[in-house]
Amino acid sequence: MGKKAKEPEKPSSAWQGTYGDMITLMLCFFVMLYNPSEVDVTQLATITQSLQMNETESVSGGMSLSAGRLSDLGNNINSLPALEKGRSLGLAKKKAVSLFAPDVKSNKITITSDERGLVITLASDSFFKEGSAELNIEETRGTLLRLSEFFKLPELAKRSFRIEGHTDSTPVAESSRFESNWELSAARSMNVLHYLADYGADENRFSIAGYSDTKPKFSNDTPEGRAYNRRVDIIILDEGHF
Repeated sequence: MGKKAKEPEKPSSAWQGTYGDMITLMLCFFVMLYNPSEVDVTQLATITQSLQMNETESVSGGMSLSAGRLSDLGNNINSLPALEKGRSLGLAKKKAVSLFAPDVKSNKITITSDERGLVITLASDSFFKEGSAELNIEETRGTLLRLSEFFKLPELAKRSFRIEGHTDSTPVAESSRFESNWELSAARSMNVLHYLADYGADENRFSIAGYSDTKPKFSNDTPEGRAYNRRVDIIILDEGHF
């Protein structure tokens, strides 16, 4: 009976350790290069989608994506323009927080966001005399200059803006030149726009509105609430709001 043929040795898997070390080093290298403030949202969304698909796919060849995965990828790609617009508004908000830090600290301005978009609120008591639409320009010139520069940012190049005037529920004085809070709120919005335009903002991208006391933020039953309700909102409009 002849000798049994010697079985071939199994191929060495030692290379896998070296390969794994190399991949780890590359990962560390790219993590060090990663800057969250400059990330391209389009690329990030595509990479994320790709990684999610690869986690469930076999590493062997011969596999193809199912129709469902291709459909999901298509939906994700369709949403990328909205993601990019959201990214630009997010960067604008960060710059607003930095640019208006002195005004926020002195309670002249608050920065929020809602379904309308990014909202920069001017405290009326800091910008106007009681019952007046004339701006306290000597005290607010620096803020208005910063506002006009803010609206020139590249991140806002395709955005529209709306200036909304609001009052509390206290009727205007009998001696006032305004017939009601409607005229007062609209006049305040208009005067803010005039100064922003004088300081270089493009007035063609703005609209104005006066809401009187119809949209209070707080109850008008307290002095504090009425003070918060007397305001001018400048809104960087989101999609669908004009």
